[in-house]
Amino acid sequence: MKPLSEQCSEHQKKSAGEMPSEETRTAPGNGVTVNAAPTTESPGQQNGIVSSPDVSSPISQTQTEHQLPSSTPAPPAQPPREQWGGKYEFLLSCIGYCVGLGNVWRFPYLCYRNGGGVFLIPYFIMLFFTGMPLFLMELSLGQYGAAGPITVWKCCPLLKGIGIGMLCVSTLVCLYYNVIIAWTFYYLGSSFQSPLPWSCDALHNIPLCRNKTNITQSPSEVFWNEKVLGVVNSKGLHDPGPVRWPLALCLLAAWVVIFLCMLKGIRSSGKVVYVTATFPYFVLVVLIIRGATLEGSLNGVAFYLTPNWVHLANAQVWNDAASQIFYSLGIGVGGLLSMASYNKFDNNVIRDTIIITIGNCGTSFFAGFAIFSILGHMAWRKGVPVGQVADSGPGLAFVAYPEALALLPGSVFWSILFFLMLFMLGVDTLFGNMEGICTAVMDEFPQLRSNLKHKTLFLALLCFAFYLMGLLLITDGGIYWFTLIDSFSTSFGLIIITLFMCIGISFFYGVNQFCQDIVDMICRCPPWCTKLLLYFKACWVVFTPFLLTFILTYIFIEMYRTSLHYGTYVYPTWGKALGVCMGAFCCLQILIWAIVAVSKESGTLKDRFQKSIRPLNSWRVNNINTTSQEQHVEPQRVEGPFTVNLTEADFTAMNWEAISEA
Repeated sequence: MKPLSEQCSEHQKKSAGEMPSEETRTAPGNGVTVNAAPTTESPGQQNGIVSSPDVSSPISQTQTEHQLPSSTPAPPAQPPREQWGGKYEFLLSCIGYCVGLGNVWRFPYLCYRNGGGVFLIPYFIMLFFTGMPLFLMELSLGQYGAAGPITVWKCCPLLKGIGIGMLCVSTLVCLYYNVIIAWTFYYLGSSFQSPLPWSCDALHNIPLCRNKTNITQSPSEVFWNEKVLGVVNSKGLHDPGPVRWPLALCLLAAWVVIFLCMLKGIRSSGKVVYVTATFPYFVLVVLIIRGATLEGSLNGVAFYLTPNWVHLANAQVWNDAASQIFYSLGIGVGGLLSMASYNKFDNNVIRDTIIITIGNCGTSFFAGFAIFSILGHMAWRKGVPVGQVADSGPGLAFVAYPEALALLPGSVFWSILFFLMLFMLGVDTLFGNMEGICTAVMDEFPQLRSNLKHKTLFLALLCFAFYLMGLLLITDGGIYWFTLIDSFSTSFGLIIITLFMCIGISFFYGVNQFCQDIVDMICRCPPWCTKLLLYFKACWVVFTPFLLTFILTYIFIEMYRTSLHYGTYVYPTWGKALGVCMGAFCCLQILIWAIVAVSKESGTLKDRFQKSIRPLNSWRVNNINTTSQEQHVEPQRVEGPFTVNLTEADFTAMNWEAISEA
């Protein structure tokens, strides 16, 4: 691979000829055929229209004088696409999207369960060979195409189903993720009571705490299961019971917050992330400092990091590492692709990928110290091993950690701080998922962008629909449905979607073409970008598909061998089958829309397939680099009753100047 600066200069000279497309195009409205030597639409030729260069040259002046007024009205212009107010808004939005609840309640637990510090080895291997390459692929695809997860597949119409599948996964994630925010709201409101309602100091918990011989549940478990979930009133998946109206109000408040923050698109959510993305780091630092001063905290940290090398030979450890990478980075859901589509064309996606992925994984490791230092103090107070108080998922965020906070002096303050942090983490992640859905829909229906009233109505209906569907998850048996959707929405379906995305871009669109697209966007990137592109190219073609296939195989084996359960409740066969159907529905979109794409073409099956993997002519219309956009002028049509043969020199003002000087 040549140095990046040479590639940029070469590609600018022949950018019109890089993309395979139609050799002959017809200017709309006049029937004049324009045989263009360069086949890619460039600043001088957009949608078959040739724009005169903005230079003072005799040739261009003569050409302008002989142009005739067009009798056909120009097609209506598409509403302008929004852009981030600055690169920091995009970075903070992506960091907020990736750094979510999984970093706090899942990574520390997986780390201690899978060999402590040894878990970091498979974790970072999966990061460098699956997480980073796929993260860069999504950012680059969205930024270069300036489109959401569905429209962006103009680059390969055969794979449009990948975008539809992403939309399905994102819908399932949004459905249950805001329920977590509703729980957080409930706990946040309860934290303003003194003493805390899940502490032993509360009057209704005194008998429970005094009876230490026959105790089966701690006060925090009783509060979680009886007061919040009401799961004790449900027999299982088949018995959801009534809606818990305090949670219904919290869920409504959560969706109202999301609606208001997203009302003006990235212009509003881009400003909100300055608070929501940075505040959790402040809380984590405060919790670490407080935890370090507590008795027994070092035992918790030692339990978190003590290595057990035997675990490296266990396939479960590698699967947990890969699933955590996918879970925390938000790959394959469409949020990353949508947020990148609002970037400037020349934004350095490689730099952003390194900053966001390393920052996300560093946050996970960092959060473990805040969690286990306080859990170590809790174990010391109770006189039990740390392993007995450690938990994962909702059990850590809403049972173990609140109980630990209740033991601290000033427990009300620490509880408010902790649940405010969980709220910020959840809202940021939901911003990204909702942005993926909204961008996909508004790209398919561009009129929603230009009409604020219609856009507001669409967003309100979307949030209200999610609220109504989410009511099932806040019934007495809602936690069973929550666990089912959580387990299967981001399981094998998500892996299949990302696998096909990687294979499709690498072998159908072309990995060399994709690397060249990245070069077009980051021409001012330092020389190390060239070497990194070679590394990412090798990952996209070899390492990432291999590791994704390994993960997918292991998931299917485990799905067959193990049963799904929540606590002591084992899910029935029909419940597990329903979860499998949810995952299958998401990934089957790839096959369904591939058949649709092939059926729309003509010719033999081979010809249909080859046509369906070619980029559409509109793929590169908006992909003009920043310098060309700054020199943009209104397009003018070449009209006449004859065929005009244009050369490469007709497309750029720079070539005209070079010819005149020569």
